[in-house]
Amino acid sequence: MILKNIWKISFVAVLVIGSNFAAHAEWKSANGPLMTRWAKEVSPKNVHQEYPRPQMVRKEWLNLNGLWDYSVLPLANAQPTSFEGQILVPFPIESALSGVMKRLDEHSTLWYHRTFNIPKGWDQKRVLLHFGAVDWRTTVYVNGKELGIHTGGYDGFSFDITDALKPEGAQEIVVAVFDPTDPNQARGKQVRNPKGIYYTPTSGIWQTVWLEPVSAAAIQDIKVTPDVDASQVKLKLNSKSSGQGVEVVVLAGHKEIARMTGNANEELIIPIKSPKLWSPSQPFLYDLKVKLKQENQTVDEVSSYFGMRKTCMQKDEKGINRIMLNGKFLFQVGTLDQGFWPDGLYTAPSDEALRYDIEVLKKLGFNMTRKHVKVEPDRWYYWCDKMGLLVWQDMPSGDNKTAESKTEFESELSRMMAGLHNHPCIVTWVVFNEGWGQYDTERLTEWVKKTDPTRIVDNASGWTDKNVGDLVDMHKYPGPGSPTNEPNRAAVLGEFGGLGLGVDGHTWSKQTWGYQGMADSRKLTRKYVSLFSKAWTMKDDGLCALVYTQTTDVETECNGLMTYDRAIMKLDNKQAMAANLGKTKVPEMKVVLPNAQYDKVYWKYTFETPAAGWFKPDFDASTWKEGRAGFGTRTTPGAIAKTEWKTADIWLRREFTLGKEKIKSPMLEMHHDDNVEVYLNGVLAAKVAGFISDYSDFEIEPAAAATLQPGTNTIAVHCHQAGGGQYIDVGLLSAPDSKVGKR
Repeated sequence: MILKNIWKISFVAVLVIGSNFAAHAEWKSANGPLMTRWAKEVSPKNVHQEYPRPQMVRKEWLNLNGLWDYSVLPLANAQPTSFEGQILVPFPIESALSGVMKRLDEHSTLWYHRTFNIPKGWDQKRVLLHFGAVDWRTTVYVNGKELGIHTGGYDGFSFDITDALKPEGAQEIVVAVFDPTDPNQARGKQVRNPKGIYYTPTSGIWQTVWLEPVSAAAIQDIKVTPDVDASQVKLKLNSKSSGQGVEVVVLAGHKEIARMTGNANEELIIPIKSPKLWSPSQPFLYDLKVKLKQENQTVDEVSSYFGMRKTCMQKDEKGINRIMLNGKFLFQVGTLDQGFWPDGLYTAPSDEALRYDIEVLKKLGFNMTRKHVKVEPDRWYYWCDKMGLLVWQDMPSGDNKTAESKTEFESELSRMMAGLHNHPCIVTWVVFNEGWGQYDTERLTEWVKKTDPTRIVDNASGWTDKNVGDLVDMHKYPGPGSPTNEPNRAAVLGEFGGLGLGVDGHTWSKQTWGYQGMADSRKLTRKYVSLFSKAWTMKDDGLCALVYTQTTDVETECNGLMTYDRAIMKLDNKQAMAANLGKTKVPEMKVVLPNAQYDKVYWKYTFETPAAGWFKPDFDASTWKEGRAGFGTRTTPGAIAKTEWKTADIWLRREFTLGKEKIKSPMLEMHHDDNVEVYLNGVLAAKVAGFISDYSDFEIEPAAAATLQPGTNTIAVHCHQAGGGQYIDVGLLSAPDSKVGKR
């Protein structure tokens, strides 16, 4: 089977490398804030040795990963003649696994240098130098000859270095990288000067570098497009030369099921009799053998694979727009996945680590992930193809405020789509995220849809919808929620959850953040199950997909299912999997004390710091004002603001009456922006940091819950506004079998 042969080819390549790679100096990782268990296995001899391009595999290749010389010099400086140290490629210079862990600023150039020898048998062929990805502007030299410049941090590129090679002996490669991590670059959540939640920049080579020998007439790329309705696959082999023949063999396992001949640079239509369809539950992949021929002689040959799957929009029996996979509605349940690693940043420590995240998601019952403002190496998508994980692919974001940056954004968007086209796992393109650098949305969405009509297009995930594309996409924290059904688009929940729990010894820094903090794993699991149970109830009313934030913690964000080092799963696996599969049902709570969602509710309030004991039942608040809940600004997401609050702090008090029946499992239901503390009858009931964008329930401290009694009770609240929106509203809930008193 060709997919299995990829591993055999990788092993052969390692042997070739061992005979040609220069002697390794002693190397060790830098001391990063947090490391994964895979980091200790990384060395210059074994770093990312797998063939990097599983959908276009050649048998001969030479891996150039390992130790390179490096220097960081001012922009005005010429190419260095000596170097300050060694860096482990392909890890970004800012990462611990690079061995350097140094920031590259906008005033400097990162220079790489190494030598290699051409293997025997390559002397009659053209030699290609491939880069999986380099961030950001890259100039490549071989033996002193400049070969070209590539701009962009996420797509692969190649140079034919044949004419620059010396007849014999060591060959020299020099690579110069400029990466200002400028706001106008497409750079996702990397930023030079952090404002809000942004991550460590990643600069330089961050994917595999390798060499390949090819004939003068070689395959440049192949484009494979399944057509499930017609039981066929469309294939186009692109080559610089014309008049060449193409032979394609399709295999299911070891069995040949189709063979087709034709011409290069022309589309071939290959019938696939009774096709086995690709899906998350049955990710069947067909193997491909593709030959390029000239005068009946094979001049180039690659192996590949494809999946037969169809994704489209269609109305169900209720007239609701649904996202269909192979003609059937599949409720897509996934996570936001940012693809960061504490030791490698943009680069996973190993292929095993890269695969691990996907395995975890599959074991937890997820069928989809949203790759958030990052493009991964081809091998990540290969594992999604092989294991059956649907992918929503974001375009990395920039500010896009200049004509030059917009041109670059559109160029990189085009290259991303072309480079990832053949992966069956990718079912949705996401053009913009939350308004980051958003412009010309209607035009770009139409262009994406026209360029690739085989996939769903999300014009903007969350808050900045322009009423185009296939999806209306809501973000709601912690949520869940569902957009209003539309005649021509499907409703999806592009982000929700964000439940935070930092685990001592497994955090990037002492500072951690989540949309809603959880005290421990038990409370996190309970809340998680509750969110998913509610989300699944929205499916029948029109919700087509949901994306939970997020797969892992990332730097100071602690709202992952796993810690940033992938060492600890924070949730109870069995309960989480049942919730993800829609197999749990949480009873709806009863309202004991309504908030602004249910009734006209009035509180005593003050913006002036009150006297000590302001939260106690006997405190005299007669001088405080009275206002209707909620309190805040109307522009705050999820707010029902009836009384304006614009100062830094607000204090609230209210009395309520309970009957004789005992309140069972009381919970607070509140929307807070930002930090809040709530007291029941003078006892602290909850203290929550940060903000959320919707109403959510919170556990009450047992000591405070025990104070609830028949007759008059007091609830007191203090909320502090730290920046951005501001809002506070609080109510009280109870388990459904308890009887409640007067409101």
